[in-house]
Amino acid sequence: MSDLIDDSTPGENAPEFSVSELSGAIKRVIEGEFGHVRVKGEIGRVSRPRSGHIYLDLKDERAVLSGVIWKGVAGRLSVQPEEGMEVVATGRLTTFAGQSRYQIVIEDIKPAGVGALMAMLEKRKKALAAEGLFEAARKRPLPYLPEVIGVVTSPSGSVIRDILHRLRERFPRKVLIWPVAVQGERCGPEVARGIRGFNALSPGGALPRPDLLIVARGGGSIEDLWGFNDEDVVRAAAASKIPLISAVGHETDTTLIDYAADKRAPTPTAAAEIAVPVRLDLLAWLDNQEARLSQALSAGVTTRGQRLRDLARALRRPETVLEGPRQRLDAYADRLPAALIRSVQERRVRLSDSAGALRPGLLRQTVQGERRRLDGTAARLNIRALERDIAARRRELSALDARFREAAERQARGWRERLAALDRLRETLGYRATLRRGYAVVRGDGALVTTRAAAETAGALEIEFADGRLPVGGPGPGPGRKAAPKRKPEPPDQGSLF
Repeated sequence: MSDLIDDSTPGENAPEFSVSELSGAIKRVIEGEFGHVRVKGEIGRVSRPRSGHIYLDLKDERAVLSGVIWKGVAGRLSVQPEEGMEVVATGRLTTFAGQSRYQIVIEDIKPAGVGALMAMLEKRKKALAAEGLFEAARKRPLPYLPEVIGVVTSPSGSVIRDILHRLRERFPRKVLIWPVAVQGERCGPEVARGIRGFNALSPGGALPRPDLLIVARGGGSIEDLWGFNDEDVVRAAAASKIPLISAVGHETDTTLIDYAADKRAPTPTAAAEIAVPVRLDLLAWLDNQEARLSQALSAGVTTRGQRLRDLARALRRPETVLEGPRQRLDAYADRLPAALIRSVQERRVRLSDSAGALRPGLLRQTVQGERRRLDGTAARLNIRALERDIAARRRELSALDARFREAAERQARGWRERLAALDRLRETLGYRATLRRGYAVVRGDGALVTTRAAAETAGALEIEFADGRLPVGGPGPGPGRKAAPKRKPEPPDQGSLF
């Protein structure tokens, strides 16, 4: 800063610098002294505006350093910075004059060893497990033979070729591929969109909805597989309505999507083996089942035939079964004529006995008894009693009618008195009552006058008193003019009272 140092005595002769000059000098000193540096620290605040840049803080126990990752660099990072991650950032120190602060422009950022990533991964795993996303109770069974299989992976890698080859060998199925990036910044968001996109397809639509999903990627380091530890990916896998197989990395690689998936496969090839059975094995099993079924049917028919024959030998012959009923039928036929004759004779005797009991004298006695009962009933029906009852009912009706008329007149009288009182109140509150107390209503040119200015501008005035109206000023009604028609009385608030 030799250009800013002045050896003169401080005072009025000291040189003056603008704020921009001083900030530029400081910027040159910092960039010239430090250049590229590597800084180790813990990531604090992380901000991702829509511009695509990343703003963050690097901190330790005693200090905080602001940092910025430009959009082009952020897209090439293998591991995205997250709050709480311990990293080693490489970049150049510079200043930001707009806020009078210094910062590091990060060109590369890496975790401070695998331990830092594993610690952050374990912390995220515990948080998601506490929400119940890894519980075995929410995992769905895989379909035995899916019609359509959706694969979320890179379309250009060897993984998709291995899956398709293995499916063709075992049991050819329809495969839908959702192309995604399997490494880098775009990996997590694209995989999550792929899982949700397959779930959003409508069954029976133009693009069929898969019956099974496979999320696949080959092996790699923990940094390469970090996108499958993304929280959004885990939540998308846990919320998937379609059964999902996770096939990320090799058998020793474990990511968080493995815990949220319904089934974990050690390799992408193993995922294809889990997804479908072997077609030839199914055909062999089917042939075996068919042979067993035919054998069982034949054995069943043979066994039942032998049992039927055994039962037939134990049954009596039809001729033997019918011999006894035939003999009983012949015996009944021989006894039938004698039984009919005896029955007719018995009925004739009962008829003769009944006819003898029906004598004319007995009939006359019965008729006379019925007539006496009829006369007794007629005697109880007295006309005079009915007339007395009707007269009593009429007297009661007349009394009720008189009471009703009296009540109606009393109520009408009350209504008339209330109406008269209300009419007197109306007269009292009307403006004519006010006129009788010495006030008057002023009209000008036929309209009501309420101000002095309106009275001065009116051509003719008319004053209404309690006993009539008096014209004031202007010509009165001449012989050729008709008097103004009598107006309907106005309410008190529509005129001027004095």
